[in-house]
Amino acid sequence: MKKIITTKKIATTLLIGSCVLALAACGDKSANLNPQQPASLAQGQTADSKGLTESPYQSIFQDSLFVGDSIMEGLSFHDVLKEKNVLAGAGKTAEFALEDIDELAGRNPKQIFIQLGSDDILWPTDNPEEYSLQNYTKLIGAFKEKLPQAQITILSVTPVTAEAEKQEPRYKNISDYNQGLKELAEQENVGFVDLSPIFSDGSDDLYDSDGIHFKPKYYNKLLDLLKDQVK
Repeated sequence: MKKIITTKKIATTLLIGSCVLALAACGDKSANLNPQQPASLAQGQTADSKGLTESPYQSIFQDSLFVGDSIMEGLSFHDVLKEKNVLAGAGKTAEFALEDIDELAGRNPKQIFIQLGSDDILWPTDNPEEYSLQNYTKLIGAFKEKLPQAQITILSVTPVTAEAEKQEPRYKNISDYNQGLKELAEQENVGFVDLSPIFSDGSDDLYDSDGIHFKPKYYNKLLDLLKDQVK
């Protein structure tokens, strides 16, 4: 009987030991799956008192608001600017942006930068450019009414890569659409900035994999081009 009890104790001890080792192994695996390693700061970024990264552009454009579609949304998605300085979203057109007037007025920006059109030129209507510019005119009028002291600047629609244009031929209309935006800016007495100098070297390394959207370094170039517009 004594031998049986001793054997049971040994078996129990071995079982407990196995469980402890198994738990320790699981703990190691969890640590590997969720490594708590500090990420290095991107070039030009600083860490605030809470350890969060801050773009140097955030102070320059702290009183600005960037309105647009998913391309403009990249400013906050890539943490170049804070979300409060960006009012943009995928599929946004000049018509849909009219729904954001109250939100925009509530943020009370001193400068408004607008970049819409990448989705507008794909709109299923007989003349998407004309339809878009009509809504663009309404949008600017609403901005002036709600925020009469704000400085308004229209940005040209960014080009796409040759491959993206091949897949969606309507992107060939970007140049004509940008000419329409330039004329609209003159008509409405607002600013206009041609973004083509950013792409003057013909390099595609700014683009994301779809050839339409952009990597973070594009947004640094964009804000470098625009910082003189901020008073």
